[in-house]
Order: sequence, then C-alpha cells, then structure tokens
Amino acid sequence: MTDSRIPPPDLAAESPFETIQKTQEPRLWRGDGWTAQVLKNEDDDGWAVAMIKDGEPEPALVGPWTMGRDKKNPKPLDVNAFNTLVKTASEFVRRHEQQLHATLHQRITVSAKLARITVSLDIVPDEDNPYALLSAHEEGNEDGEPLAQVRVAPSFNLNRASATQWVESDFPKPAER
Repeated sequence: MTDSRIPPPDLAAESPFETIQKTQEPRLWRGDGWTAQVLKNEDDDGWAVAMIKDGEPEPALVGPWTMGRDKKNPKPLDVNAFNTLVKTASEFVRRHEQQLHATLHQRITVSAKLARITVSLDIVPDEDNPYALLSAHEEGNEDGEPLAQVRVAPSFNLNRASATQWVESDFPKPAER
C-alpha cells in the first residue's frame, strides 16, 4: 500500500552521476566536467575566472580574466577560451595529484648488507591518527613480501643516510622525534 500524499523521490537529484547541463553564457560555461565562471576581482577593478571541476566544492584554479573592449566589463567566454581553461585546469589538478602522491610515497634504493634494498615510506594521512609505514624490499622484489615493515611517525625523514642506517642495524623501529 502506498501513501498518495508523499511525492515520489526525485531520483535524478539524488544520483551522484546526475548530468550537468551544458551552459554557454558570456560569464558562465559548463561542459567537459568543468565550470568556468567569470567573477569580479575583489582585489582590484579587474575580473577573474574560476575553474571548478564537477562535484568539487572549491575552484581548482582561479586566474585573471581579460577586460572587454569597453574596459569595464569582462571579455565574454567562448569555445576556444573555455577549451584552453579546461586544459590548463586539468593539467594543474594532475600536477597537484602527482605532487601529493610523491609526498605520500617515497622510495630510496641503497646498497647495504651486500644487497640492493629499496626502502619505502608510505604516509597514511588519516585525519585522527596519521602514520607512515617504513618498509624494505630486496631490489627486484618490491611487490613481494617485505624484509621488514614498521609503523613510524608521518614526519619520519627518509633519506639515503636514514635508509642505510635502518637497513644496516637490522630494521629496528626508529625512535620517535
């Protein structure tokens, strides 16, 4: 039995995959997973453009935008400008993701104990309890069982000297600093 007083749920509004309509207005363009919005620059008399990736709350990139011919209003967005902005913002996001990955996952290969050992530091950025895993693998066996693995502070400084010292002293848990 159904209650006719309760309207049926709007499934499109609840779907995380809802499609965002393509928009092509002078100050607002949507398409290709991005929104470009021309905004008044609060710092001066100029204009800025914000590039927002669909589903993200904050702009991925904000940059200056060109004045129009009247020197008061912004130049309207067009297909070429939008495509360039999408490419620039996508590259910016990709470089940021690569930098974050490099920060969270470090590797150094050292010669110690008559072998080549790859020492990895993998940081787990948990909000409540961040930590890192320091592990050692024989070179060529990075995907197999580690020689050693210990939990360390995410601030552990992995460098050639610390990796060599850890391997040569039989993988003790490093002292917290």
